[in-house]
Amino acid sequence: MSGPLQGLRIGLLSPWASRVGGGVFEAVVRQADMIRAMGGEAPVFAPDAGHVAEDSARFPEGSLTLCRQFGPPILGFAPDLVRRLIEADLDVLHLHGIWMYPSRAGAKWAARTGRGYLVSPHGMLDPWITARGTWKKTLARAGYERASWARATSLHALTGREAQDIRRETGRDEVFVIPNAGPAPSAPRAGLPPPHVTYIGRIHAKKNLLALVEAWKNAALPEGSRLTIAGWGDDADVEALKSAVSGVPTAEFIGPIFGAAKQALIEGSRYIVLPSLSEGLPMAILEAWAAGVPTVMTGECNLPEGFARGAAIECGYAPAEIGAALGAALSIGEADWSGMAHSARALAAETFGAEQVARAWADTYRSAIDRRGR
Repeated sequence: MSGPLQGLRIGLLSPWASRVGGGVFEAVVRQADMIRAMGGEAPVFAPDAGHVAEDSARFPEGSLTLCRQFGPPILGFAPDLVRRLIEADLDVLHLHGIWMYPSRAGAKWAARTGRGYLVSPHGMLDPWITARGTWKKTLARAGYERASWARATSLHALTGREAQDIRRETGRDEVFVIPNAGPAPSAPRAGLPPPHVTYIGRIHAKKNLLALVEAWKNAALPEGSRLTIAGWGDDADVEALKSAVSGVPTAEFIGPIFGAAKQALIEGSRYIVLPSLSEGLPMAILEAWAAGVPTVMTGECNLPEGFARGAAIECGYAPAEIGAALGAALSIGEADWSGMAHSARALAAETFGAEQVARAWADTYRSAIDRRGR
């Protein structure tokens, strides 16, 4: 296949090569697909963090290299990663996600090869994130993150706001901004969907889901309103969510959902909700917009375009604020909702369209090769 990346081997390195990695995993899958569509090779390298059997089909046969993981999963320590990266004879290495051992492996690869090395923190330098688990992050900075940031040809931000976080934390000015690409927009649907609101994603404290459930329980909502929460997470977070939902008859937690079932859930919703306290650039929002589903979300989702274009309604963080936003959203009539859906699809096709994002990445990978050489 010919294209702007023809003949190039662009390695994708991450702590996760399965659903365990949530949105970062989805971003890696899409990045690999995009590189191949432009004629390049996209071998993926990761510690074996579990659930690979369910998700390995997301990558072409032979393109995924898993290395045995040792010690606490929170570290992602896989000592064989460096050797496998060097043996792969990559033109560029692109790290997705930080604070774990792959950062050290990436820095070692860059030091030994002198080739282009890009780092995508995926929102993990947001102040809400850096303020949590401070002991681990202090050790990670000293042990390998600063070395990884220093070795990087440049660092990637998903948004302008994240670029500021990266510059502040790393001290590097070599930061470029490219958003995630969303899926291709689907065909418009006729009529107003039932008053169903859906959350899809990781079950984690930063997603503010307990506040969402409390908001839903007390909000003034139209008859037939339902809240569906789909996702996965640590046992403690999942149990806390189940306990909260159990007292709300119009809300349910359905666990993880993928593929066609996930798409059907999105398309059957009137809104996708994300009352998050911290995000990079959430794929769930881009997936919703591509399906023509408007969103209810916080400013921490880092997608101000949605508010400006009328594809999203901003909610706060407290239950009362979230509830008021949901009530207002579900009171919008069919004509105005259809206008929001149209704006959502337009954003998916334009700002977050795959073609525009792919061109930006092709230029970036080529630039990384030109700057470091082989």
